Amino acid sequence: MAGTDITIGVRDGSFGGYLAAPSGGRGPGVVVIQEIFGVNKVMRDIADGFAARGYFALAPDLFWRIEPGVQLTDKSDAEWKRAFDLMNKFEPDLGIGDIQASIDHLRGLDGCTGKAGAVGYCLGGLLAYLTAARTDVDASVGYYGVNIDQKLDEAKNIRKPLMLHIAEKDQFVKPEAQKKIADALSGNRLATLHFYPQMDHAFARQGGAHYDKACADLANGRTSTFFKQHLS
Repeated sequence: MAGTDITIGVRDGSFGGYLAAPSGGRGPGVVVIQEIFGVNKVMRDIADGFAARGYFALAPDLFWRIEPGVQLTDKSDAEWKRAFDLMNKFEPDLGIGDIQASIDHLRGLDGCTGKAGAVGYCLGGLLAYLTAARTDVDASVGYYGVNIDQKLDEAKNIRKPLMLHIAEKDQFVKPEAQKKIADALSGNRLATLHFYPQMDHAFARQGGAHYDKACADLANGRTSTFFKQHLS
């Protein structure tokens, strides 16, 4: 069942999103938080995958205040440059507000159980962490999130379960940053960290330069189990 493009209103305007629904018409919700490439085919395919497993999956367009409808790939230097430019202009605080609006939208859908999680990749990995600290999400998962080490003062605000997948050879998250994250969250009973030796950034992005099927399958399996535990 193909997803649809929708619009969500917020205080300062409205933004688009891609919504995929489960064939059974009932299930929990998941916000799929984009990488720096926008709500592209990769994010839409991830949303479709969650829908196939019984979730209402919504990928919100978080770059809408800068440029709505961005759909880049990771296949050219020009697209990478544009993606980094968008990330540098992006304001995470506003993005978290949009994620809360997306959570609210999911919970209001006919057939949604009322439970809602969030899963994010790259930039979305950071936002998944902040979602756990700042929203009323039921569970969050972050894949190779960037700059989490600069936001560790927010860890004390985490109220619901959080899982982080960390690539040990991540070119954007150096070992010292990874250690800070591990040290800050090791005593938090709500936080679960998984480390992937030899993996570089975006090891779970199908078709990406660093895609590793074995580790992607392992991480995705852990995410699936995590959501079954906390969103069912």
